[in-house]
Amino acid sequence: MASKEAGMSFSRKSYRLTSDAEKSRVTGIVQEKLLNDYLNRIFSSSDHAPPAATSRKPLNFQNLPEHLDQLLQVDNEEEESQGQVEGRLGPSTVVLDHTGGFEGLLLVDDDLLGVIGHSNFGTIRSTTCVYKGKWVYEVLISSQGLMQIGWCTISCRFNQEEGVGDTHNSYAYDGNRVRKWNVTTTNYGKAWAAGDIVSCLIDLDDGTLSFCLNGVSLGTAFENLSRGLGMAYFPAISLSFKESVAFNFGSRPLRYPVAGYRPLQDPPSADLVRAQRLLGCFRAVLSVELDPVEGRLLDKESSKWRLRGQPTVLLTLAHIFHHFAPLLRKVYLVEAVLMSFLLGIVEKGTPTQAQSVVHQVLDLLWLFMEDYEVQDCLKQLMMSLLRLYRFSPIVPDLGLQIHYLRLTIAILRHEKSRKFLLSNVLFDVLRSVVFFYIKSPLRVEEAGLQELIPTTWWPHRSSREGKESTEMKEETAEERLRRRAYERGCQRLRKRIEVVEELQVQILKLLLDNKDDNGGEASRYIFLTKFRKFLQENASGRGNMPMLCPPEYMVCFLHRLISALRYYWDEYKASNPHASFSEDDLASKANIVIDPLELQSTTMDDLDEDEEPAPAMAQRPMQALAVGGPLPLPRPGWLSSPTLGRANRFLSTAAVSLMTPRRPLSTSEKVKVRTLSVEQRTREDIEGSHWNEGLLLGRPPEEPEQPLTENSLLEVLDGAVMMYNLSVHQQLGKMVGVSDDVNEYAMALRDTEDKLRRCPKRRKDILAELTKSQKVFSEKLDHLSRRLAWVHATVYSQEKMLDIYWLLRVCLRTIEHGDHTGSLFAFMPEFYLSVAINSYSALKNYFGPVHSMEELPGYEETLTRLAAILAKHFADTRIVGTDIRDSLMQALASYVCYPHSLRAVERIPEEQRIAMVRNLLAPYEQRPWAQTNWILVRLWRGCGFGYRYTRLPHLLKTKLEDANLPSLQKPCPSTLLQQHMADLLQQGPDVAPSFLNSVLNQLNWAFSEFIGMIQEIQQAAERLERNFVDSRQLKVCATCFDLSVSLLRVLEMTITLVPEIFLDWTRPTSEMLLRRLAQLLNQVLNRVTAERNLFDRVVTLRLPGLESVDHYPILVAVTGILVQLLVRGPASERERATSVLLADPCFQLRSICYLLGQPEPPAPGTALPAPDRKRFSLQSYADYISADELAQVEQMLAHLTSASAQAAAASLPTSEEDLCPICYAHPISAVFQPCGHKSCKACINQHLMNNKDCFFCKATIVSVEDWEKGANTSTTSSAA
Repeated sequence: MASKEAGMSFSRKSYRLTSDAEKSRVTGIVQEKLLNDYLNRIFSSSDHAPPAATSRKPLNFQNLPEHLDQLLQVDNEEEESQGQVEGRLGPSTVVLDHTGGFEGLLLVDDDLLGVIGHSNFGTIRSTTCVYKGKWVYEVLISSQGLMQIGWCTISCRFNQEEGVGDTHNSYAYDGNRVRKWNVTTTNYGKAWAAGDIVSCLIDLDDGTLSFCLNGVSLGTAFENLSRGLGMAYFPAISLSFKESVAFNFGSRPLRYPVAGYRPLQDPPSADLVRAQRLLGCFRAVLSVELDPVEGRLLDKESSKWRLRGQPTVLLTLAHIFHHFAPLLRKVYLVEAVLMSFLLGIVEKGTPTQAQSVVHQVLDLLWLFMEDYEVQDCLKQLMMSLLRLYRFSPIVPDLGLQIHYLRLTIAILRHEKSRKFLLSNVLFDVLRSVVFFYIKSPLRVEEAGLQELIPTTWWPHRSSREGKESTEMKEETAEERLRRRAYERGCQRLRKRIEVVEELQVQILKLLLDNKDDNGGEASRYIFLTKFRKFLQENASGRGNMPMLCPPEYMVCFLHRLISALRYYWDEYKASNPHASFSEDDLASKANIVIDPLELQSTTMDDLDEDEEPAPAMAQRPMQALAVGGPLPLPRPGWLSSPTLGRANRFLSTAAVSLMTPRRPLSTSEKVKVRTLSVEQRTREDIEGSHWNEGLLLGRPPEEPEQPLTENSLLEVLDGAVMMYNLSVHQQLGKMVGVSDDVNEYAMALRDTEDKLRRCPKRRKDILAELTKSQKVFSEKLDHLSRRLAWVHATVYSQEKMLDIYWLLRVCLRTIEHGDHTGSLFAFMPEFYLSVAINSYSALKNYFGPVHSMEELPGYEETLTRLAAILAKHFADTRIVGTDIRDSLMQALASYVCYPHSLRAVERIPEEQRIAMVRNLLAPYEQRPWAQTNWILVRLWRGCGFGYRYTRLPHLLKTKLEDANLPSLQKPCPSTLLQQHMADLLQQGPDVAPSFLNSVLNQLNWAFSEFIGMIQEIQQAAERLERNFVDSRQLKVCATCFDLSVSLLRVLEMTITLVPEIFLDWTRPTSEMLLRRLAQLLNQVLNRVTAERNLFDRVVTLRLPGLESVDHYPILVAVTGILVQLLVRGPASERERATSVLLADPCFQLRSICYLLGQPEPPAPGTALPAPDRKRFSLQSYADYISADELAQVEQMLAHLTSASAQAAAASLPTSEEDLCPICYAHPISAVFQPCGHKSCKACINQHLMNNKDCFFCKATIVSVEDWEKGANTSTTSSAA
């Protein structure tokens, strides 16, 4: 044996162990007895006694290999073949059959165990089947959608409509619909959720099939399975598009093993025994310390053990790892042995002790294992940790998640391991974002929420802005006690979740560490490289499902990232006390700092993106991106900003860096660049040459001494803004659905309780049904209220609100800085504007009623800053993209709807307010004017005639149940902005005419389109055959009606604020505008008020989608204009308006009578009769129209009745030849020069507002002269 051992050596790095006696005496410094005691202590085995021959011989490093081989010898039973086993057919390594055992399009992972549906209903089975015995496999549910999981035979044929369980001899469980399938379907089991584990069990001895969910049996699903010759069952799954799962056939330890059932893939039993024995030896090394001076062994806690370079210990560990290292590369052994060992350390000790032991273990792994071995081991270890964390059940104290996160932190605290995992595993092999997610429990009873929150409560009304609060009784004492008990339960839950969140933040702090001790590239910069790739995948790979991060994960990741980022920024501030920092210091850095003059000099040629020649490309990184200069490489489209000015391909500071790896500047280069003045800096100095840092990510010129270490934090910040824009905002809005469900069920419960109180006691059948409904609603509300507590703690807590608020302030500061720097604004990505708008919307709408935006620090100032940005940029010509312009316009329209935000608009500087109103009053042609018009209407709402309602009055009259629907916003007019509007309309000679002419044009178009559409709807409704009106057509029709009403309201506001624009005929356009207005008003009245006309018939149909179309909204708007013209002004102006209105040939007094429910005008001097209840009448809406307003309408009717009678008596007949050939309503009064054609003044003036060509001959009109028949006739005769 000695001669054999003499030639043996270990290839364990620098340790070469040999049995040479001389070498043994040199390395074995301790005495033989102590060495023998030490080795026997380490390599003793209670379950495997060493042979007698070895026990009589003292242990030393010469005979240790032989002893270790005997220790690791495994019984023959455990060494049996892992191949064919009775009852099983197929390969011993069980995977999914991706070569022939599938139907449809599926994406299968590299390990052939994970699958994602990529077609309607794809099916795949495993490579191994069973025909006898009891077998089990596990399925890890990654998404909770439509899937059918179970077993099938090889004879089953599937397609895109029929999957597992839809054919004979195939059986499936569907946790999405909570059913079991075998040709037919019945209710079975519980609903599954993402993160659950389904165990599929088949007993071919008894012919039964059952399932377990997270280790809890769901009962026997099927009995009397077909067995016998040719009947063998494969694990199989059918899943719909985008659904994903992962299988565990036994390649890893089953999470929920079932007694008596065997996994399809046998575990490596022999290797498992060896690994456990070696782990025992390794643990013994960590618990024993040699004292060569005293010559004894000392027991020591593992957390206090240190590797002190003792040769005896080093050689002992080298022998252990010689056998242990190859085993630690296997997935099963890493999870079953190493993971269990490390988790035991974490669970038993304090965090400090656990981190100490794990650090020692990792040091030893890196010391005694080859790099490829330890890397494989760490990779499998981290992936196992991820699976355990992701698929752990939610327990009340979140203990499982806490242990896994603590172990992850302990591993990542080891610098070498952290850098390897960051470079090769995190964000690459696995999506480490999972570590920052806290899954929401679908089944609250299993998550222990009933114990945490024993008393449930729910709000009785929604206080979200935009919804009017329904009246309710004062909170009773019982309700108050329930609410307080519920809030205490929510607080307990929040504290437990905060523990997990803090651990997640610690992980990110480790990944963002830039002060590593051992040199090399800091962890933060490795993280940033992966972070760039992560953002690129999620922004550009919208169709590539495996690459996308689920939005619920992204929300949690964003919050943890912001916490870690702010921690390091505060640390950076503390380490730079001489630098000046403002309140929003981090935000102030998050922008580009380039000389504006240089930006202005950029030509369109600089923006070309043609590919450069191949030799030149070979000299540059593939993802290289030049900013400011030529862009010779194909630009990644995922961060393109196609909407901000001519420089639309440029990005902000950190967004550029997120895609561009950069070489650090040398010290001499930094000195050279920093000493240059702004005028002397070249493009290379600013942007960097050969992909160094340059000044692009630098700081403002006014802070020249500030180091560049802030750049990495700015990259993280820009990435956080980008993440919010990608999917976080949409997910925040989606999670509000839980709160909406609570409100709906609470409303249904209140209605049911009211019906119970009103129901007669003799109707026991109805009482029984109502009691049953009440119980169902109460149970659902108990469940939803506990789930809502979880959502509020994980998504809508005060801390999360502060994170979103901080992000909003970052975006505001960045936009302000870019705007103040001039041309720099055009280079800012549009997602900063989007995030500013959306984050404000989220704070306002999603976090209530638990948290209010008004409680945030600096709320009023932030509101004012955002108002200033919206007011300035909604009409900014530098923003050319329609999407972002529409977003800005909609945000401003929403801003002026609510009192708090409207007051913020009024607080911005006066010149900005005036500029905003001036942009609102720009002509409506050639621009999206509808949103502008809505803004003006909302500034007026509450001041107009009968314009104070919060719900459409005609709906409340006809459909009382609609009173519970969301209401319109409460009126909050702005007299300040109305005054600005009045001042601007009075200033220039062209402002009012151009604006009002465009409003009248759009009103003419909108109302004409509306009339045309209701004609089509009426024709479709009158057809005898069954037909359906297109819902899109109904929607467009209702929109045209709403636009007509809003345009009329803008005209009412204009006439009320500055009536002289229409009534002061010293102005050159007043008469023309008044005549056009009268013409349109008469057309609207005639169309709407005619008896049994088209409008009446369509309103009577009450078609879904046309609820807003009714007499009231449009007639009160017209009435408001007429009252202002004919009742409220001075007598001279009233007479002038009356004469114009009566002179219009379309005027009908009957239309005015219709407003008060009268079929015909009353006789002069008689009182108005009572209105007919069947007719429309403003008097029927006394709740919305005041008595004074009704009196003014009656006064107007009396005035028009008298004036029309006088006009009829005084009018003279006019021959047809003297009438205007265009309108045939007024006599000819104008002649065009030079062509000589004639018309009335109203027609030609209206025409010249939009066109300068003659009606008849298309000659250019130079001037228009007055024309009188008598004078012109005599002139013609004398000339003859």
